[in-house]
Amino acid sequence: MNITFLGPAYPYRGGIAALNNRLAQELIFEGHNVKIETFTLQYPNFLFPGKTQFSEDAKPKNLNITRSVNSINPINWKIVGNKIKKDAPDILIVRYWMPFVAPSLGTISRIVRRNNKTKIIAIVDNFIPHEKRFADKELSKYFSKSVDAFITMSKSVFKEIEDVSVDKPIKYTPHPIYDIYGDTLNKNIAKKSLSLLPEFNYILFFGLIRDYKGLDLLLQAMATQELRKTNIKLIIAGEFYSNREKYEKIIKENKIEENVILFPKFIPDNEVNIYFSAADIVVQPYKTATQSGVTQIAYHFNKPMIVTNVGGLPEIVPNKKCGYVVEQKPAEISNAIIDFYENNRQEEFKPFIELEKEKYEWQKLTETIFNIFDELKK
Repeated sequence: MNITFLGPAYPYRGGIAALNNRLAQELIFEGHNVKIETFTLQYPNFLFPGKTQFSEDAKPKNLNITRSVNSINPINWKIVGNKIKKDAPDILIVRYWMPFVAPSLGTISRIVRRNNKTKIIAIVDNFIPHEKRFADKELSKYFSKSVDAFITMSKSVFKEIEDVSVDKPIKYTPHPIYDIYGDTLNKNIAKKSLSLLPEFNYILFFGLIRDYKGLDLLLQAMATQELRKTNIKLIIAGEFYSNREKYEKIIKENKIEENVILFPKFIPDNEVNIYFSAADIVVQPYKTATQSGVTQIAYHFNKPMIVTNVGGLPEIVPNKKCGYVVEQKPAEISNAIIDFYENNRQEEFKPFIELEKEKYEWQKLTETIFNIFDELKK
């Protein structure tokens, strides 16, 4: 089949681009012809909180990527829409993750649909964003009317789309495992690479730092008397997209500077395995959530997780099997960390993690795409 992607891809960085790149490679492996139309301008610089939108990694192999979409230029949307309309792929896969891109992606999709051939399937990460803004629902509704069907990777997003009374197919399939970050390293070698002292145990908070991800709760957990008595240290690896001073103030006020190691940068693909290999367990103390790419990186490296009981996270991490599901309270996070080490849960969780990983194969996502396509053709 001829399949076109519309959304983030290389040279853009981040989990959404990474999934599009990897999914395209999977479809090519399965024998399909794949093109990717990505952005010339994804976000204007004044709307982007990080240092750069671009990856420093090498281009993924065998991908046909064209930078064509300007997110804020309506004339460009018409040009790109007519280009894809003329190409007439069997499927257009549109990646939707925030209302800001609804006008561009929604307009392009509307134009493509006029060829009366291409079926447009949206893979939706967030329908209503974590950090809500004016007109979010209206913009998402505008986008929803431009596509033929939806795939979600969490049940909470499925419900968000369902709640706006979209009379179109919606399918849920779990977020696949990110298997693009290399192999697990020897723990001591990984610690040495990060200049970490080998005698300590390390837990990991990984990814872009935004307020909804609850890093403040984890820092407060690290400040509890129970954790202070241990040899456990916290690695924070990620670029700040929210107020860094807020978190540094918590660290300073609680005098836990020696217990927190900060790597305040975007972690390139070729370094991800170092951080996960150095850590024993990954902590995601989110205040709101849908699915999370971090959980699927953790599964790739066979790492147990501590997640909060929000959104799609409890769906992905079975409690007391692949980690812990806790409430958004520092004491509960602290108790889970202590239980993990005191009761040597790492070996206990290992067979459950291996079994759970089987749910997140890439073929399950591609099967869902083609099942929807067959349904739309009837």
